[in-house]
Amino acid sequence: MRAVITGGAGFLGSHLCDTLLARGDQVVCLDNLSTGRIENVAHMIGQPGFVFSRADVSAGLDIDGPVDVVAHFASAASPPDYQRMPLETLAVGSRGTENALRLAEVSGARFVLASTSEIYGDPAVHPQSEEYWGNVNPIGPRSVYDEAKRFAEALTRAYGSARGVNVGIIRIFNTYGPRMSATDMDALSPTSSPRR
Repeated sequence: MRAVITGGAGFLGSHLCDTLLARGDQVVCLDNLSTGRIENVAHMIGQPGFVFSRADVSAGLDIDGPVDVVAHFASAASPPDYQRMPLETLAVGSRGTENALRLAEVSGARFVLASTSEIYGDPAVHPQSEEYWGNVNPIGPRSVYDEAKRFAEALTRAYGSARGVNVGIIRIFNTYGPRMSATDMDALSPTSSPRR
């Protein structure tokens, strides 16, 4: 399988690159390094089947050759990062998602969107089921990230229903571990919202 991973040098994207490469897949890792780090993928650079390209998915995607899956993991996810880059966060959730969906469409590839528990906003229901619609403030301090991901989910579903693209959405909750940036750890302090 040949996989294109947007945000592939980020915390989660780099682990996905590792996993796919280890099982023998070819991986095209795209990242503009605005929040991702080259150190997260440096050990893969030069390995057969792995290609790193510094690219901004919001500006477009030009991938040569066959593509079997597009995993869209690109986005600032830590509050300090998306508050520092509000327009870029909205762009990657909108234009970036559509560019990745178009690549999946023209390639006949599976598309997987990495979404978040933040689509529920400040939930009034715990734990949240997938049927719960949330309690969202569209202009609050987390709104650029929340709304970017909510739009990305809606766009993904629309490409699935209107254009027949094979799509999937994963909502990731409370993830931490190796390669997580220090600012993400600060965001998980007891005085901040732990959902991501």
